Order: sequence, then C-alpha cells, then structure tokens
Amino acid sequence: MSLPVLKESEVDVLVIGAGPTGVMCANALAMAGVNVRIIDQRPANVAAGQADGIQPRTIEVLQSYGLGERLLREGNQMHMAAFYNPSPSGGIERTGRAPDVTAPTARYPFKVTLRQEAIEAIFLDSMKAHGVVVERPIVPTSIEMSASEEELKDPNAHPVKVILKHLDPPQQHGDSEIVRAKFVVGADGAHSWVRKSLGISMDGEQTEYIWGVVDIVPETDFPDIRCKCAVHSRNGSCMVVPREGDLVRLYVQLSDRDVVDPATGRVDKSKMGPEKLLQVAQKSFEPFEIKNTGDFGWWTIYIIGQRVAAKYSVNERVFIAGDACHTHSPKAGQGMNASMNDTHNLAWKLTHVLRGWADLSLLKTYEFERRKYAQDLIDFDKKFSKLFSGKPRTQENQDGITHEEFLEAFQTFGAFTSGIGVHYLPSAITDNQHQSYASKLTVGERMVPHVFIRAADARPYEIQDLLPSDTRFKILVFVGNVVDTAQAERVKALAEEIGSPGSFYHRFGRGDPAKVFDILSISSAKKEDVNYTDLPRLFRQHWSKVLLDDVDMYARVGGGGYEAYGIDPQEGAIVVVRPDGYVGIVAPLGRLQDVDVYFSSFMVSR
Repeated sequence: MSLPVLKESEVDVLVIGAGPTGVMCANALAMAGVNVRIIDQRPANVAAGQADGIQPRTIEVLQSYGLGERLLREGNQMHMAAFYNPSPSGGIERTGRAPDVTAPTARYPFKVTLRQEAIEAIFLDSMKAHGVVVERPIVPTSIEMSASEEELKDPNAHPVKVILKHLDPPQQHGDSEIVRAKFVVGADGAHSWVRKSLGISMDGEQTEYIWGVVDIVPETDFPDIRCKCAVHSRNGSCMVVPREGDLVRLYVQLSDRDVVDPATGRVDKSKMGPEKLLQVAQKSFEPFEIKNTGDFGWWTIYIIGQRVAAKYSVNERVFIAGDACHTHSPKAGQGMNASMNDTHNLAWKLTHVLRGWADLSLLKTYEFERRKYAQDLIDFDKKFSKLFSGKPRTQENQDGITHEEFLEAFQTFGAFTSGIGVHYLPSAITDNQHQSYASKLTVGERMVPHVFIRAADARPYEIQDLLPSDTRFKILVFVGNVVDTAQAERVKALAEEIGSPGSFYHRFGRGDPAKVFDILSISSAKKEDVNYTDLPRLFRQHWSKVLLDDVDMYARVGGGGYEAYGIDPQEGAIVVVRPDGYVGIVAPLGRLQDVDVYFSSFMVSR
C-alpha cells in the first residue's frame, strides 16, 4: 500500500506556541496583514494559573494595539506595596508602605493582575477578528533549513521546512503535513522544542531557591491582603499578589526538606500540595491568620533558574522568543512581560522585511536588543532573588537583610521592573548623535507619554494614543513657535526638503509614503495664536495631525510638553518614533540629512 502524500503548504511566518509570547506575535502580524499560522500542542488554552502580572510598559504596549482598555476593565490594579519584617515580640509587623510602581513617567502607574487565560483571550479575540486562529493540538516533529546561501538571502524564499503532526486529526486525513515558511518563531516555552532542535544552548545556572505558588480566596485579618506584599519572617519569605475578584496568589519560600527527595536530590512535587503550601505560609504570617475559603486554585513549585539562550536566531530565519530564550524567577513579575515585549520587538521587523520595506539585516537588531535586555534582567533577578530569599535581619541575625536595603532595591529597580526604563543601545535603528536636541526623550527608550491638544479643536490627546503599533514610523516634527515669522520660514523649508524626491520620505515611501511614515507636527504656540492651516500641507495631511503644546480649554491637562521632552520651544526638533514605540533618532530641524542616513541604513528604496 502506498504511503499517503503529505499535504504541503507555504506560509510567511509560522509561530510555534500560543502562550502570551506566541499570541502577541501572531496578533501583531495578523493586524499587519501578514500570512501567519500559529500552532500549539495544548488541546485548549490554559485554564488557570501560570503568569498573571502585567507591568506598566506592557499595558502601554497593549494599548498601542487597541487592547489596553479590555485589560484594564477585566484585571485587578496593584497601586500599593507593603513590607513586613520580623517583630521584636515575635511574628511579623509592617515596616512600611510604598507605591508598587516607582517609574515617574509611567502612563499607567500600577500593575494589572489577571489570569493568563484571560490575557491570552484578549489576543485570541483580536486575532480572530483578523482571520487568524490557533491551530491545535499540533506539534512540530522536524525542522530543516535550506543550506542555499542564495535562498537564505532572498526575503521571498521559503527556506524553512517544518513537519507538523496533528494529535487529533479529522478522519480520512493524514496526521502530518509539511509547511514551508519564510520565517519561524519558536515561542514554545522554557523547554522549547525549537531551541533544542536548533542546538541552541541556555547559559546560566540554577539557584538553590525553591518556591511554591498557590491561588486562594482568603479569609484573613492581615490588613494588606489587597496590596502587593513582601513578607520576611523568621520562618522564611512570602509574597502576596492580589488578583481579579477576591483571588490572591501567595508565593511561598520552601526549604529543601519540604520538597527535595533525599535519595535523588531532586524536587519531588508529590511531597507538597496546596494545603501544605498554605500551612508554610501561615507560619510566615503569624500573628495574623489566613485561610482558604473554597477550593484551591492553581498551584506549583519551582526552583529558580537564571539562564539566557546563547543566540536568539539561526540565519535570521528561525527565531526564539520568550521563555524559550530566557528564564528567571517570577517574583519581580517579569517573565510574561519580557516575553511579550520580545515578540512586540520582532513582529514589526518581520513585517517590514516581508513587505520589502527593509533589508533582512534589520532582523539582526532583534537579538541585539532583546538578548542584552534578557541579560540585564538576569543580573537584576540575581540581586532581587537573593534579597527576597535571604534571611531578614533580626536581633539574632545581624548579617540579614534590612527593610531599608530591600526597599531601596525595590525602588531602584522600579524603572527596570516596570519596563519603563528598557534602553536599547545604538544600532542601525537607534541613533543618539543628536540626543541633546530632546534631552529628556532618551533615544532607545519608549516615547514618554504626555498630553497635547489638537490645534483644530483643542481636544486633548495622549501622544501615545497617536502612535499606534500599526507598522509605520512616526515622524514627530516639533515645529517650535510658528507664530514667529523666521521660524515659520524654517518650517516651510523643512517641509519642502522632506517633500523632495531625494528625501527618505519619498525614497522609502513605496509610492504612498503615508503608509510607511505618519507625520505629526507639534507647535509650541498657544491655541489663541495659531491655526492648523498655517502649517505647510505636508505637516497637516489631515486636520487631526497638528498638535499644540498648550493646556486644554479648562486648563486641566496639557502644556509643558517641550519642557518635559527637553526640546527648545523656539527651535523645535525632529523625533522619529519606531513602529514599536521606541525613539529611533532625534535631530535638529536643520539636519534632515542625518534622518535620511538613519533610514538608509536599513530600509530598501523602491
């Protein structure tokens, strides 16, 4: 009997794994109109547990895809943190309260907690609206890359061959198929099949810290149960993370004797259960009482591993992202946030290459930017885990960690943990030579939020909401004080220069520059003194594209934007914001040639 012929198909991008990393990627690509497939081995999406905390920067990212409002509607917000330490009289006592987020420029100065299933559902619904659904249960069984240099350098070739096995195939159909992809993204978790198949090593080490996690609906006299809490007691450490509804997640430090099998030296999950985890926590909470009022929710135990993949791609054709390329402790709430921001960084770059807008070399910046971030994250995590898992200072233990040390670290690392302080180093897409022209808008960091008003109708707008993740570069022309005749002439000359055939706008605009570049102009003039029609047509392609750095009609919001960004209100500046919301280059109005050089380094002219 002859073997059945395997079904063969082609796709632009195959995403393997439909956790938060994979669905962020597939949704961004689907919204950009990319031909994408996403597969997962789970028959259904995760029902409970796993990751659940969304940091301030990640909320901004979701908002840039139009998904932030649903997250805020469904999730719990954590605004305050409380700290407990050993009391001289035994048990624990509160030693302080502080904001949970210490990042002054955060648009959303809080964290959102929501179960992973609900977070994934936000993306799944958006993907579905763009015609993409997760295909499941499917596993990849082999991956091969073409050895042809010519094929690997051709952005239109399909050099990656993946064989997929359907675990629950429809009747009369074979269970395997061949997919030929231009690009593959392995978002398949810490035990990544893609990473192992490519022979990429994970560098780092396992710590000796063992933690348990359990979700409960508590009954308690502990006064800070709805705040994020770091509890250091003589019986170990514990962390409280309030969740949606009345749910609370407890992270509980465990000792070897609780969970390690003495014969093998390995963690034995059967030695622990949710009831035992709660009993360990109860000792840390004394003199407060805490018990569970219903069934136990999700629980697990883990040893903190701190590792980063040796590389993030092979030939810029197969990429790994999320837990597949970095693992660390969940205590600082970074895992899912770091992972989703990996594919937020990658998706627009894939889109630009697939459209023929950018050179394949653009894809090298994914590993350059995100691997350094992961290494910084591991360095942070080592310090933070040590502080969290170390013994607190008491009368008997003078070498322990003081409340002041812990609080200082908590606040120092705030910009990092919130995601607000993520900083990409200079590269083809990050050029800081003219940083001084917008001294408080750091090149390589995300665009700082600020409220401006529209010149046409004085309606206030958050600048971030005018910079959606729609694959376009945003050209923000801070035109200065255009009421001044000399400045108005300079702005007019700039518009003519950008509009000329030799400028980046037309060289890389593919015949319809507004699809590649979105120009917004922002004047420092007052609403009483300026008309949006005063600006050159290129800087007001639509009446909504002209903004003023002025207060709204009731002086409640707006104003102070030039100062907040460190831009001269008379002279202005050009600020280029990348499609992922990060500042790519700043330049004075008279140095358009440097902006041309910036785009020439990675974009392809038609």
